[in-house]
Amino acid sequence: MGRLTRAEMQERNRARVLAAARDEFTERGFRDAKIDSIAERAELTRGAVYSNFPGKRALYFSVLAEDAERAAELAYPESPEPGDSAGTALAEFARAWLARLPLATDAQRGPARLGADLLPEVIADERTRIPFAELTRLTAILLGLALERMRPQSGTAPRLVGVAEAALTTLHGASQLAAAAPGFGEPFNVISVCRQLAGLDLGDVWQPVHVAHISPARPVDQPWSPPSAMDVIRGEPVQLAGDGVVAVLGLHRLSAIEEAVRATPAGLDVTAVVVTSTPDELAPLARLVVADFRTCLWQAFPPSARPRLRVVHDETGALAAAAGVAAVSDVTETAVRVEAGRIVARADGYGACHAAASAGGYASGQPAQV
Repeated sequence: MGRLTRAEMQERNRARVLAAARDEFTERGFRDAKIDSIAERAELTRGAVYSNFPGKRALYFSVLAEDAERAAELAYPESPEPGDSAGTALAEFARAWLARLPLATDAQRGPARLGADLLPEVIADERTRIPFAELTRLTAILLGLALERMRPQSGTAPRLVGVAEAALTTLHGASQLAAAAPGFGEPFNVISVCRQLAGLDLGDVWQPVHVAHISPARPVDQPWSPPSAMDVIRGEPVQLAGDGVVAVLGLHRLSAIEEAVRATPAGLDVTAVVVTSTPDELAPLARLVVADFRTCLWQAFPPSARPRLRVVHDETGALAAAAGVAAVSDVTETAVRVEAGRIVARADGYGACHAAASAGGYASGQPAQV
C-alpha cells in the first residue's frame, strides 16, 4: 500500500477523532468529556484534535450530525406505511420522532442518551440559539408544506405551517421530558395529539413580506454554472441549472425561504442554499437538525408529498460564490432567478426571496404550488 496523501491523512485523523469523541461522549456525557481523553482514545495529540475541530462543542455537534445522517440514509419506510392523509402522516411523523428517544429503562450514560446535552448547549449561547431557532422554523415550513400536499388542492385551503409548528412544539417538549423526566407521559397519547392537530383550523393565513419595505429584484444577465450539490431533504444529487429561484441564506435568515416557495410560479424549482460564517461549529448543527427531520419525514410521508423546496448545505461557500455572493454571513439573504441557464434577476438583503420569486421573466402566470 502506498503512502497516504496529506488530504487522506487528514481525513483518516478526522474519522479517528470523531470515533473517539463518540465513545467519550457516550461514556461520560458532554459536560464531563475531555479533549485530552479524546486525543488519547484516538491515539493522536491534543493539537491534532484541535486542527480538525475548533472546540468540544463543535466536535459534539459533528458526532451527532454524523449519526443523524447515517440514520437518515436508513430511513426508508417499511412498516408502518407512510400516512395517506394529513392526520395519519403527522401521526406517523410523531411515531418516528418518539421512536428515537431514550426509554426510561436506558442507562444514564449510553448511546441512547448521546444527544441529551444538545439543547442545553444550544440554549447556553446566542450564537447557537438563533441558528437553532431558524433551523427549527425551516423544519416547520418543510413539514407544513408536506402536510399541505396531503390534501386535495384548493384555492382556499389554509396554510398548515402553524399546525406543523404546534406539532414540533409538542415533539420537542416530549424530547426534553424524555431526558429530564424519563417515563413521563404516554407516547401513544402524543401521537394521537399530533394526529388531531392536522384537523385543527388555526386561522393560519400566509402573510407575505410587505413589498413597500423591500427593493425589487434587479434584472441581470449572467451565466449560471453552479457546482454539484446534494438535496439533503431527498438525500440525492440535485441539478441546480433548471429554471427557478435559488436563495442563499445564512442561519439567521432561513425562514425567509417561505417567501420564495409561496411566490415562485408552479413548476419551477426553489432551492435554499444554507451558509454560515462559522462552518466548523454551526454547519454540523444545521446538518444535524435537517437530518433528524428528514428521517421522520421519510417514514411518515409518501414521496409525492415531499415539498418541492430543496435544501443544500454550502459549507465551503462555492454555491454562494456561483450566485455572486463573495462573502457569506449568518444574516446573508440573496436570491437569484434562473432561466435557461442564466441568472436573469437578483436581489439582496431583507425581502430578497420574495423579490426574486416575484420578478418577471416567466410567462406561465400560474399560482405557486408548494
